[in-house]
Amino acid sequence: MATRGIRGATTVEDDTAASIEHATDELLRALIDANQIDAAEIAGAWFTTTKDLTAEFPAIAARKLGWTDVPLLCGHEMEVDPTNPRSIPMCIRVMILLNTDKPAAEMRFVYMRRALDIKTDLDELRMTVAEDSTTGDKGLD
Repeated sequence: MATRGIRGATTVEDDTAASIEHATDELLRALIDANQIDAAEIAGAWFTTTKDLTAEFPAIAARKLGWTDVPLLCGHEMEVDPTNPRSIPMCIRVMILLNTDKPAAEMRFVYMRRALDIKTDLDELRMTVAEDSTTGDKGLD
């Protein structure tokens, strides 16, 4: 059995405990559904928020889902210049480490609300890497 990483992200409109808990719950439920996650198979989960979110730990939503035996960690995402298109304010991210027999390619990531921009950026990077691998271009000048 391997340990696989599953990523997800969402955003909130305001820095309140209720908003953070609700958005995190919604994200976790979508990840559970997309990946048929059983809490007993979770090795751990790491939540981050942008520094503009301080009202609540996102991990509280996981605890309320019954993840009481899962190691959880919260932290702040590194600050990136707000003019950078990858810099998404009021964002909650999660990486779930899952013990599974499924290959990495079968892990389904979930991006919601304004965090959909992360998926768009990731999809573009994947296409660039795929094109480079077919042409033999290693990105070196």
